[in-house]
Amino acid sequence: MTDHDVVIIGAGASGIGAAVKLLGQGVRDFVVLEKADGVGGTWRANTYPGCACDVPSALYSFSFAPNPSWTRAFAGQPEILDYLRDVATRYGVTPHVRFGTELTRAQWDDTARRWVLETTRGRFTARLVIAGAGPWNEPLIPDLPGLLDFPGEVFHSAWWNHDYDLRGKRVAVVGSGASAVQFVPRIQPHVASLHLFQRTAQWVLPKPDHHVPRVERYLLRRFPALQRALRSAEYLGMEALGVGFRHPAVLRAVQAVGRAHLLATVRDPALRRALTPDYTLGCKRLLFSNEYYPALTRPNVRVHPHAVRLVEGSTVVGTDGSRSEVDCVILGTGFRILDMPLAERVFDADGRSLADHWRGSPSAYLGTTVSGFPNAFLLLGPNLGTGHSSAFMILEAQLAYVMDAVRTIRAAGWSSVDVRPEVQAAYDAEVQAALPSTVYNAGGCSSYYLDVNGRNSFSWPWSTGRMRERIRVFDPAAYTVRAESDHSDRPLGDRA
Repeated sequence: MTDHDVVIIGAGASGIGAAVKLLGQGVRDFVVLEKADGVGGTWRANTYPGCACDVPSALYSFSFAPNPSWTRAFAGQPEILDYLRDVATRYGVTPHVRFGTELTRAQWDDTARRWVLETTRGRFTARLVIAGAGPWNEPLIPDLPGLLDFPGEVFHSAWWNHDYDLRGKRVAVVGSGASAVQFVPRIQPHVASLHLFQRTAQWVLPKPDHHVPRVERYLLRRFPALQRALRSAEYLGMEALGVGFRHPAVLRAVQAVGRAHLLATVRDPALRRALTPDYTLGCKRLLFSNEYYPALTRPNVRVHPHAVRLVEGSTVVGTDGSRSEVDCVILGTGFRILDMPLAERVFDADGRSLADHWRGSPSAYLGTTVSGFPNAFLLLGPNLGTGHSSAFMILEAQLAYVMDAVRTIRAAGWSSVDVRPEVQAAYDAEVQAALPSTVYNAGGCSSYYLDVNGRNSFSWPWSTGRMRERIRVFDPAAYTVRAESDHSDRPLGDRA
């Protein structure tokens, strides 16, 4: 068993960012638990053809570690992974990572006031835990009758089987979300036939992507102010789009762009009808592609505007009764965004899991702390997601809060801080009261933003500027704190 001041769970962007910030304030006694053999998180795991970011490159990076060498306006997976590896190496994070170490159980010990973490490589204890596993961690595998008995090849886009040769194969793609929009155009030219099972049509906007000329990259390296200006311009552009998410009527102009894009690339009226969404743009995640619609018009592609009902032998059966004989099934069905497996592995002092507390509807104060789980911080937690901005913007806002908490706890000599339940409940009520007027709730669709109880547990209903202002300073008054020698549970305001 090894004891540390801080344990970080996950070595993706969140874990790397947390580690850099800890090192920046002089904290050296920490480890990062990573189940895989390398850093990068979702950008290490997802290697499907065409995998890329749908946020501009200059914005999809840490503000403290700008990258002037992006070769595309919207970076691809290999470049993003290289960037994260470089940050981990350059800032001294890698020596703190324990690779091949998967968390199996973490429980708060109220007597010792430590977290006890069981892993595949032994036990760790820690004063503080920072959970950076993120929502894009565990692929969502649909429960399709007969899928387990399918005689051909089956894999999820997040677990792409690069050893399987798709050339000349009959392929069924289940799902038409962000990953499918990227990999379908890449595999379409090589397969004999492609059957896309689309439960819901998606809004797909043209992607303003382009190669970044070498001279532009040189200027960005030579004059850092230019890169800061580019980042600021991209941020303001995304925030302007974000106004529409809070006022759906504003999105009509953007929706018109989506309709024009569809009209210009899909000439077949029947196919165009099948690909036309019946909800407001932004209700689901925004998708960008210049290749997706053209790929669906090719002779070897058939779009099934229905979900899959079951699999019978080698035949995929749609809910409309259509039957397609295939050699391979690729699941583009996304991730367990709101029912994160981590919630089933983290327990309070009484042995109740985070999932037990949430009962299907994740909630956290400022998306970061949960009552009953002292000294634990969630990164990219509940109700912090936006449909228009970069995850790095959210992450850095949270990291400022978490690091302020770490500084405060260490300076005051507190053994534990636990957000007061009434504070968490009031914050959650404020968020939920603001969501009904946003496109996330009022857009007329069913999306992964909504949990099993029909509640939006994913979205942030305001601007990212407001997020940075709100999640900026750790306020001890929102917490019940304990000093090292204190065995009572009282809010800070009750202390003499």
